Formats: sequence, structure tokens, C-alpha cells
Amino acid sequence: MNYPIYLDYNATTPCSPEVIEEMIPYFGIHFGNAASKSHPYGWIAENAVEGSREKIAQLIGARPKEIIFTSGATEAINLGIKGTFEAYLGGKQHFITCQTEHKAVLDTFAEIEKRGAEVTYLEVDSTGNISFQELEKSILPHTKMICLMWANNETGIIHPMGEIARLAELKDVILMTDAVQAAGKIPVFTKGIHLMALSAHKLYGPKGVGALYVRHNYDLPKPLAQIHGGGHEKGMRSGTLNVPGIVGFGKAAELRMKEMIVEADRLKSLRDKLENSLLDIPNTFLNGSQEKRLPHVSNIAFGGVEGEELLKKVNQKIAVSSGSACTSISPKPSHVLQAMGLDPDLGRASIRFSLGKGTTEEDITTTISWVKEVVFQLREKA
Repeated sequence: MNYPIYLDYNATTPCSPEVIEEMIPYFGIHFGNAASKSHPYGWIAENAVEGSREKIAQLIGARPKEIIFTSGATEAINLGIKGTFEAYLGGKQHFITCQTEHKAVLDTFAEIEKRGAEVTYLEVDSTGNISFQELEKSILPHTKMICLMWANNETGIIHPMGEIARLAELKDVILMTDAVQAAGKIPVFTKGIHLMALSAHKLYGPKGVGALYVRHNYDLPKPLAQIHGGGHEKGMRSGTLNVPGIVGFGKAAELRMKEMIVEADRLKSLRDKLENSLLDIPNTFLNGSQEKRLPHVSNIAFGGVEGEELLKKVNQKIAVSSGSACTSISPKPSHVLQAMGLDPDLGRASIRFSLGKGTTEEDITTTISWVKEVVFQLREKA
């Protein structure tokens, strides 16, 4: 198949060749179950899992025992939020999140609201940033958790996690963060953070494996298990471990530790070239802010064109999306852009460009030329 240029790295990333190479033996030669403690097949699998746990912990500045493997970030988010809600059952519970969170977070909070939780959804300004004062004012005596993503998947906006962590510590409230788009792209930390969701396929690892960082040695309740049956992962997540996936996740984390900073600089340069050229088109707008955002993401609104037609035409040569991969089939404008106050027509005519390891200068030049051609064609037709 003749694939278009890929600029949708926030949706998923290809496995690095080194990751694939590392995984292959664990499908065949080293096929043991990591829970089989009585023979070498199990020991080798378990050693591989523990080695990966260590590499992933290093990537975020955690201890290996604080990493709980899951099937992906959505499961990790469900475990963190629902597990915390269940740990506090019997009393009044209040949670704080934000209108621009990923649907995995918003839908999970909607579920615990049905079960009696109160949830505050913080508003954002036109750049996608929350008010820190509003966050502080929203904390109630029965607030159990603040849950805010590290970096937004659609605009790349980075929340001030250091300040948020200090506030959570001061108020003795659990802080959870969806760090899926941040970990492996920019440096992250665990100081003051209790729960952090991670995903392998966003950082050049395989799909179907993720992790929840669960901070040790603190007095607040840890989340209760949502999957039972064998007591794997310290009793927090039962089920036979996906050893090849975990091995790939570990290798991907190791590679990102080495590549992340240099690659971020390279991608920022390419992103800025793309963004500046496209914003030269009349009646185009940057969604979000040029400050405090991921180095490889740009979200641009194109006025005077119909959104669905724009996306279809651009995707003939450039693989991009209008927002989260989970909601990309919806003709509705992105909930993130709506929360930022963007006009619905502009929201539908917005494109997220997310660059990655395979992106070249030639790709960016081609993209600029093709997007300009498409926009001018569609405006002439309108």
C-alpha cells in the first residue's frame, strides 16, 4: 500500500526496530508465564518483566515496585480513578478534573458520578490553560483526588504539574495525572504525584500494554483492584502478564531516555517551520498557545472551509487527525476546542499535526505545499 506521510504520532507511534527485535524471542523461545515460579521458563519471563519495570521506572523517576502493568493507559486510568473511589466508599467524595481531559478520564468520572461521586470539571481559557486560583478554590474538605493530564493530546498544552503537585500535597489530596502524551517526549517526574497513567504505543512501543505508577509510602489510600483473579501485580491488577509487550515497553522507555531531548529539539524546529508556514495562510489560527506545550504538536484552525471535506482531502497525502484517535470518527467538533471557546465550524475545520521520529524536513515541505493547495481549492469552491 502506498501510505501517505504520517503526521499523527499523538494517535500512535510505530514500534522502533530495536523494540521489535527485543520482543520477538518472548513470543517463541522465551514463551514462559512470568507467574510460573517453579521452572526456568517462568524465571526468564519474570526476569524480563522486572528488567522492563526498572527501565520504565527510570523514565519517570520512580522505583520499580511502583509500576503496575496494565493493558494500556485507559485501563490504568480506570484503575486509578475507580479504584480510588472504591477505596473511599462510605463517605462523601469530591474529585477535580478538567473539561479538556482525554475521554478515558472524562468517561470514567461520568461513571463514578453515577455512583454518587461529586466531580468538578475545571474550565480552561482560550489557550487551553486552567486557572490555578480556580483549582485551589475548587478543593473542598471532602476532595479526594485532583486528576489533570500532564500534556493535552490535541493542543500539546502542558499543565504546571510542579505547582499542582505542591498544592495537592499541601491539601493532602491524591494527585493523578494522565502522562500518556508527555512521558518519553519531555522529562516528567513523580515528586508529589500519587498516580500516573502511561502507554507504550505513544512512545514507540507496542499497543496493548501500559502502566499505572502508584506511589509508595504515603498515608492516603491506594486504588483498589478492578480486575481480580490471581493477585498479580501486588494484588492491584490480576491477569497473565503480556511478557512480549512489557519487554517492548521497557526497551522503548530505555530508548526514549537516550533520544528524548535531542529529538525534541529536532521536532520543535520542524514543527515551527510547518506551523509558521501554515499560519501565513489568511484566516488560519493556532489552537492553544505557543508557550508551554509539547515540542512536536501543532493544532491549526482553517477558516472558510468545511471541516470534513478538509480532513478527507488533506489525508489523501498526509495522515493527520482532527483530535483524539478515540473520537476522530465523530463529525462533532473536538470537546477540547469547544471547551477553549472555539467556534464549532472552526473546531471542525481544525487539524492536529503531530510529528515524530520518522518525520523529515522533506515531509514538512511536502505537507506545507499540499495543505496550502487543499485550503485554497476548497475556499475557491465555497
